[in-house]
Amino acid sequence: MPGEPDEEETRRHYDENVSPFVERFAADLTEAGMQRMASRVFACLLASEEGALTSAELSERLQASPAAISGAVRYLAQVNMISRQRDRGSRRERYLLHHDVWYSTLLNRDNLLTRWQTTLRTGARTLGKDTPGGRRVNESAEFLSFLQSELEALLKRWHESRDAAPGRPAPAPERGPRS
Repeated sequence: MPGEPDEEETRRHYDENVSPFVERFAADLTEAGMQRMASRVFACLLASEEGALTSAELSERLQASPAAISGAVRYLAQVNMISRQRDRGSRRERYLLHHDVWYSTLLNRDNLLTRWQTTLRTGARTLGKDTPGGRRVNESAEFLSFLQSELEALLKRWHESRDAAPGRPAPAPERGPRS
């Protein structure tokens, strides 16, 4: 179609402009502890026009095998950062970023913090809160409790701030869980 970029032009734009960002952000995520290929897939989805790509599109953009993409997608789905959606009339799946992905990811971490606190409090009682180890374990539980309450307040303030931003477009339709 006239005026639309051809496939080669689109690929060149991705290679020259988008790919360096994807690889840099993926490296940052990997350094923070995320699996390398999962980091690359997440960054690629984040930078994509629709926030959704097929396995073949991810494989082409990242120059990665379908097996590597499959493992990364499985991991990202398990940690609730993406979801799968079938294209209508096709067996092909699209992988979508969750709406408000950072917010929902941090809320999911909230459950992890609760679990850690429970384990740490049990450990502090077992060790004895008056022992050096018991005090350290109890302080860890207290820190996580503080972090959890601050995180809840912080996420609420983020939504208020984001929603009040001047010129902010209407929110995108829901495409994934918003815990």
